[in-house]
Amino acid sequence: TPCTHCGRSVQGGGVYKRRQMAYPVAEPRSPMPGIGLRGAKGGFPMHNERYSILYSRATGNTRLLADTIRAALPPALCDAFGAAGETAAESELLYVGFWTDKGNADADTLALLQTLKNKRLFLFGTAGFGIDTAYFDAILARVQAVPDGSNTVIGTYMCQGKMPPSVRARYEAMRALPAPPENLDALIENFDRARSHPDADDLDRLRAAVLRA
Repeated sequence: TPCTHCGRSVQGGGVYKRRQMAYPVAEPRSPMPGIGLRGAKGGFPMHNERYSILYSRATGNTRLLADTIRAALPPALCDAFGAAGETAAESELLYVGFWTDKGNADADTLALLQTLKNKRLFLFGTAGFGIDTAYFDAILARVQAVPDGSNTVIGTYMCQGKMPPSVRARYEAMRALPAPPENLDALIENFDRARSHPDADDLDRLRAAVLRA
């Protein structure tokens, strides 16, 4: 199956079935206004390794991060771009994106990470809670422990991501309880703060982390 992002043939493997990528070939555009993608001589900055970007598509947050990474890297070197569990992980360098579920990566991402061998990994994710880097670091530590020792994590990134409206509705319903949670106001405040994320600053920091790795 050809990768429609770069035109390179991608072979399925293991439990991951070959599927057509539904992403058109296009010149990548920076998601961050005013931040260029190319160097002074027209090339992408310091990246000459083939790669794939695999992400959990349950939320739009992780897809936005995945699009940001794709825009920052040379399209001709992309082997695959698509959902974890549906896209072959053939490249040696993988950018793997997840959303946070109960303090760890989502189930699809965990299943993917458990199958990988001899890969170089850049892990990126979003969480509805937490503007504290210690919280993100704890999640990333759990995720990094999943792949076996033949793999190498070359970089990580996390930021806050917006949550569905049903979460706020559930919080509001708790106000009617005989004994509402003491931190209920803080939960609602966090939900409202997360609405704007990932924002331009989050994407800027992600791009910088990718180019440093």
